[in-house]
Amino acid sequence: MSKLTAKTCLVTGAAQGIGARITEVFLEEGARVIAADLQYDGTGTGFDDTGRLNRHLDVTNPEQVAALAAEFPDINVLVNCAGYVAAGSVIDCTPADFQRSVDLNVTATYSVTAAVLPAMVEARDGVIINIASVVSSVMAAPGRFAYGATKAAVLGMTLSIARDFSDKGIRCNAISPGTVDTPSLHERLAATGDAEAAMTAFKARQMTGRLGTVDEIAAVALLMASDDATFMTGSNVVIDGGMSL
Repeated sequence: MSKLTAKTCLVTGAAQGIGARITEVFLEEGARVIAADLQYDGTGTGFDDTGRLNRHLDVTNPEQVAALAAEFPDINVLVNCAGYVAAGSVIDCTPADFQRSVDLNVTATYSVTAAVLPAMVEARDGVIINIASVVSSVMAAPGRFAYGATKAAVLGMTLSIARDFSDKGIRCNAISPGTVDTPSLHERLAATGDAEAAMTAFKARQMTGRLGTVDEIAAVALLMASDDATFMTGSNVVIDGGMSL
């Protein structure tokens, strides 16, 4: 039997990168997946033949979040993957960039979790996976003030949720990737004006000499979502190619 047979999963930020690959892997393992993203215009309620349902979701909109949670009260696994990477030090960071970082990385994780969790508690069955970052309370990186601060908050929320609900059938864990090869990374590299040099610098930070892949992150998410990890809660799995050593 596949690892996620009969599970209903909600993945935010599902349109590209890590969220997209987690969605694909969960489907391959037998789950029904609500793939939610601002980029989607899907409003239907029917899952396709693969078990996938694309839904438009602005994770910063509490009304949309509440409506989705009410529509699907049988969610077993939530992956909070939507996020934003702001560049700059505390001096460079604009109030708008800081607020957007808080809204997408912190408040959205809170609001989606708070909306989905009550039904999980009632069923005494739920897994929450927060995509954090090694750039958080684990380590700092140049020019990532708002990002590091908000991803540290994600780790704090992960621990609190795990502590408060571990006796109610809920597991909550975090994944802290290092630099992963995703479309959004390539956009940030291009924005530097010298994408090749920026890529070389990113690879140099990794002890392994390469970037991580979305497959590697999705494999950890699958473990956390599955019954193979029923004794894991409050964990932060760092998968960074040695970046934080």
